[in-house]
Amino acid sequence: MTENEKKMVQARHRLEAAQARNRQRERKERTRRLIQEGAILESLLPEIRDVPLCDLPARLQVGLRNDP
Repeated sequence: MTENEKKMVQARHRLEAAQARNRQRERKERTRRLIQEGAILESLLPEIRDVPLCDLPARLQVGLRNDP
């Protein structure tokens, strides 16, 4: 392997590592946002804590439509 090939491989690995870090950061940001949104929903509609996940979308539609 020539020196240029080694540099190309290193550059590709650095790029892949940077992309992996970005994906991980984006996943963490999304997880945090989803947790915060869920907490807000629970504070507005405390009864949804006991609703099964499969029924949650319909219950939220009803709950949000009925609240002033």
